[in-house]
Amino acid sequence: MSPRLQPRFALHPLTVAGLVALTAFAAPAFAQEAAAKTEAETLERVEVTGTRASLQKSLSLKRNAAGVQDSISATELGRFPDNNVADSLSHITGVSISRTAGGEGQKVSIRGLGPEYTLTTFNGRLLGTDSAGRYFAYDVLPADVISGADVVKSAQASLTEGAIGGLVNLRSASPFDQKGQRGLLRVEADRNQMSSLNGTKLSGTYSNTFGNEVGVLLGVVYAKRDVRTDTAGNDGGWSRNPAPNKPELFWPWGNTWGGNIDPNGNGQLDLDEEGLIAPGQFRFGSIMEKKERLALSGKVEWRPSSDLKIVVDGFKTRLDSPQVGYQLSFYPLYAPGRWSNMKISNGVVADFTLANPDPELALNPELLNKTEYRVVDTALYGANAEWKLSPTMTLTGDIYESTSKRHSGGNDSYVVLRMNQPNTTRIQLTGSAVPDVKTTFADGRDLQTGLSQGLFKASDFNTHYYSRAGDNIDDKINGANVNLDWKLDRFHIDQLKFGLSQTNRKKSRDMINNAFNAGADHYSGQNAINVGTLGGNVINQTFSPDGFLGGVSGNFPRSFLGFDVPNYAEALKAWDGKPRPGGGVYSSTASAPAWNPLESYRVTEKTTAAFVQADLSGDSWNADLGVRFVKTKTSSQAWDAKLTDIIENGAFNYTAVYAAPTTLQQEASYNFALPTVNFTWLFTDNLQLRLGAAKTMARPSVDKLAPSSTTASISWGDFTQIYSGNAELQPYSARQYDASLEWYYSKDSALTFAVYQKNIKNQITNLWLTGQDIGAPGGRLFNVQRPINGDKATARGFEVGFQHLFDNGFGVRAQYTRNKSRAWVAGEERALEGIAPATASLGVLYERGPWSMSATADRTDAFVTATNVLGANFNETANATTWVTAQVAYEVNQWLRISLEGNNLTDAVQAPKLGNGSISLPNGYYRYGRAVTLGASIKF
Repeated sequence: MSPRLQPRFALHPLTVAGLVALTAFAAPAFAQEAAAKTEAETLERVEVTGTRASLQKSLSLKRNAAGVQDSISATELGRFPDNNVADSLSHITGVSISRTAGGEGQKVSIRGLGPEYTLTTFNGRLLGTDSAGRYFAYDVLPADVISGADVVKSAQASLTEGAIGGLVNLRSASPFDQKGQRGLLRVEADRNQMSSLNGTKLSGTYSNTFGNEVGVLLGVVYAKRDVRTDTAGNDGGWSRNPAPNKPELFWPWGNTWGGNIDPNGNGQLDLDEEGLIAPGQFRFGSIMEKKERLALSGKVEWRPSSDLKIVVDGFKTRLDSPQVGYQLSFYPLYAPGRWSNMKISNGVVADFTLANPDPELALNPELLNKTEYRVVDTALYGANAEWKLSPTMTLTGDIYESTSKRHSGGNDSYVVLRMNQPNTTRIQLTGSAVPDVKTTFADGRDLQTGLSQGLFKASDFNTHYYSRAGDNIDDKINGANVNLDWKLDRFHIDQLKFGLSQTNRKKSRDMINNAFNAGADHYSGQNAINVGTLGGNVINQTFSPDGFLGGVSGNFPRSFLGFDVPNYAEALKAWDGKPRPGGGVYSSTASAPAWNPLESYRVTEKTTAAFVQADLSGDSWNADLGVRFVKTKTSSQAWDAKLTDIIENGAFNYTAVYAAPTTLQQEASYNFALPTVNFTWLFTDNLQLRLGAAKTMARPSVDKLAPSSTTASISWGDFTQIYSGNAELQPYSARQYDASLEWYYSKDSALTFAVYQKNIKNQITNLWLTGQDIGAPGGRLFNVQRPINGDKATARGFEVGFQHLFDNGFGVRAQYTRNKSRAWVAGEERALEGIAPATASLGVLYERGPWSMSATADRTDAFVTATNVLGANFNETANATTWVTAQVAYEVNQWLRISLEGNNLTDAVQAPKLGNGSISLPNGYYRYGRAVTLGASIKF
């Protein structure tokens, strides 16, 4: 990787070859264009393609749906409006997304409710996930694999249960959608302004039908993309004094690590010092990610007669997206005698100096190398049969297997090298994402200029924290269902639907790290080794990224050093067998990752569901009513290990020693009856009112069903025990009500207004307790976090949607959703985490002749992501963001299309805050940069 990350736009050789091939393929088209125009008069079928066609189809799906629904559709076979499905979904009324490195959409929220309230299916089948929970990460699935998606907001008895926010059903195309031989070949090149390398994507789709009996559809996608994300973080980095005499703060024990912050130095917690806040840790740097995707999909349909249809389909994808983060990290945690010249502003220590000559009490800036090895294999295979038993009865059956696998155990790393030179440091909070940092070393070097000028060498650093981790997750879902549709056509009953399904899910997580065996601290404290004596070219890079944290004001280092973890591991092996000052000998084997029982689990879930539904209609109305019965049995296995010793290696550096693990086994079951009713009244052919009411449910995240826990934070002096789950957690349930007035006032145009109310019970939240005795040696008290069922929550809001396509080629679409939510836990009212109070989207388009242009702005308001983080009403809030995309395309001829797309054109950033209304603290920063994509496609 280049020492300086300078943007350039040089097409990948594979892209160049693809573009040349497309041009060569299309060349004969120009010579035959006149003939083609003549022959065009004899065509029997006229097809409408492009963005307008996509919007027309989506609006038709919405209009004819049984309940409140919005849809997106591919502009044509194999060509989706956005590169990422989640990005396309963000244009839909009431949908917002969260983004991963590089700004790519990953998680989907509906009507403000977070991903845990959303269910994602593919052709009605549940998808396995590589997350520890249930939410589906959309970045594992290229948009080319699907032909459309339906966001179903109201409930029906015939739909898969498990969603309160909404159900997203991804659809694959049928070869019979467009009969005959069809194909699309597309090549793309993209560039991100923050990356030194460019991306490439090749995709192809082929379909053919053989008479009216057999149809085949095949697809392949290969994409490679490099991205950079600039980050700054205070995750877990704010300390607060206890407040035993201020019960309104709900913070009696505090979370300071080195003793109570004591500005006057009297050794006591004075009343004016209670609840005092100060920084404990902050870091900043860049994450470099290489995304590589491969996807294969296929479908075969056999229609031997008009009464029988058999479909076998599936897809297999691999996402290979390793990340390497290079960061500077600072731990100015308070300890007696460590801070001087403290200045307090609004209850926050905003200015202080660290000048203690004791090396353990100096600032000791750190180099941090954080890698994530993420290789995800996702697959779904299934068979579906539809048999018309008689003119009035149709039997359908479906069977499938869905899997997701990510094995990163022991391949992730979090490696820290600590500076070992005496220094004086002043830290000033400015309200920016990174404080002002001025560090001057005893030899006269300045941290900020010294890093940019290459004045710091390996000998200035010691080994410190050496975490090698990662988890192995396997998720397997087997499902089968059979449905019977009986056309009745009497007593206003059009048809009766009956169904029975069985779903078995097995999810396992094995944490592989060197925390449980204390290997992460093997080379720290008194056992630290000077990096200069290791050799092996460990510190081998100086980074000065162009525009690094350009949106963050302040004086802090904008250059940082990088080191190579594999080189570092090899250099450490050379010290095997040498005496450790703390006793014993150095051993790379002792620091190697091993199975960690505390963060591992096995969860199995068996669900049987049955439903009955009646579809009804009259002269100016239609409706459906039904009930779905659900029975779920859960079995979970986890492990516990008691703390037997806590060894202090130095300031804020501890090693936890555990007893042999013991098995924890829990079983639970629950039954639900979920009634639903939907009613649509047609005032006129163009104006209709929908009403819906239902009881819905959403299961707890899988990881929250396993009674696992961890005390890994002990290593850096944070005595916190985090309980991940409990099999006895109850599922969420909700009574929800919907009303939607829809006016389709002209062809392909509509104005809609919807209101909704969700009364949620047993929402899952976190309980945070301070000063708890967990039986740790030495009588140490711990903070404890555990998931619990809250009392209740409410979410209500309204949606406005508008779409108008003019005859002159212009069009506009807009949506606005407003949410209001509240939650109660142990009788206390608090914000419901993860709900954006408002989302909006505005898009304009022009499509006429060979030209197609569009631009869309999607906005998500600020929302609470965590409650009571530093006491009562001290919440973490995500900032409001507006994400702008645009595209222009030109149809060279009926075969060749050239396009240019822009993403995040306003260079939006995410910068969460931590505050209580009067105090606001920065709590992170993520910048993804703008990106452009040049593409060419050819179809036949």
